Amino acid sequence: MLEAEVVETLADIDRAEWDAIFGDEPEGYDYLTAVEQAGIEGFRWRYVLVRDGGALVAAAPAFLTDYPLETTLIGSGKPLFEGLRRIVPGALTLRLACIGSPCITTAGVGFAPGLSEAERRPVLSRLLSAFEDAASAERCGLLALKDVTETDRPLWDAAAGRRGYRPMPSLPIARLDIDFASLDEYLGRLTASARKDMRRKLRARRDVRIEVTTSIDGLADRLMALYAQTRERADMSFEHLTADYFRGVPQHMGARAFYVLYFQGEDLLAANLLLQDRTTLVDKYFLMDAERGRPLNLYFLSWFTNVGLCLERGLSCYQSGQAAYENKLRLGSRLIRTSIYFRHRNALVNGAMQVFAPLFAADPTVKRAA
Repeated sequence: MLEAEVVETLADIDRAEWDAIFGDEPEGYDYLTAVEQAGIEGFRWRYVLVRDGGALVAAAPAFLTDYPLETTLIGSGKPLFEGLRRIVPGALTLRLACIGSPCITTAGVGFAPGLSEAERRPVLSRLLSAFEDAASAERCGLLALKDVTETDRPLWDAAAGRRGYRPMPSLPIARLDIDFASLDEYLGRLTASARKDMRRKLRARRDVRIEVTTSIDGLADRLMALYAQTRERADMSFEHLTADYFRGVPQHMGARAFYVLYFQGEDLLAANLLLQDRTTLVDKYFLMDAERGRPLNLYFLSWFTNVGLCLERGLSCYQSGQAAYENKLRLGSRLIRTSIYFRHRNALVNGAMQVFAPLFAADPTVKRAA
């Protein structure tokens, strides 16, 4: 018989059980522990568990927060909602319960190895029931599933669709297959114009000192200043990360998390937080002083540095951040589409959200409603 529960801390979950579900993925138990302990304001963490005869068969991180509806708005819709917020400031913020995490790339639901697609469906349905019951107890009206990948859509459509959730495009994941033996071979696969442009941009390497490290001791204040600048430039932002996050991730993950730092002289101009498992390098955050970093082409220098790290470490995939898609496609990445599923408990609010949903689609590579 399937039994489900929702707990408030990973410390209540046996590490070996969680790892048996999720394996060696970078955004696993240690990473989520770092997130939980980072003191990120405005979020309460939850973990949904499903057991069968006492054995853990599915699990997912989740969170509760107050959600401003204009968070994912860009373009013409944003001024409209900003104007409405000035008139009715409280009406456009909803209590949200969401499966996933603002700090991980996908919905983050794991299943016990060996479960078939047919066996996963009732397990996922039970997980959703437990999640919704916990959300109701917390008086959350808006329910969501964050960043379901296109390969998982059929499973989620079956489980969430019948509960009234609607999918809408979210930020794609960019992945570059490392199926070449050298940077020269990689450059040779780019278009002639891109190859010429990259060779020119990479000349800036002679003016930059690059350091790979797991410690930001003595650099935390500068790193947070870079983060503030980067966040200010972003089209959209949700969570506001802390120094404890940037310190805590490598402290909890050891060699599986590290920074690549970019200096000019003794001045830190950019910092790149990276995670890795046995096959994949994940680019979590690239923080840069734009005024000084752009003339040095630090974004592109970091890209080729990371591809070089993949080659050195025998990794087969480079997963970059969810932004700057035009550059990533030009540099050979492929996009994995993701979706957010949502519904509101109130039928009237839910109906209005369904109508306006195209305005909130976060995928900048998909044509948006005007």
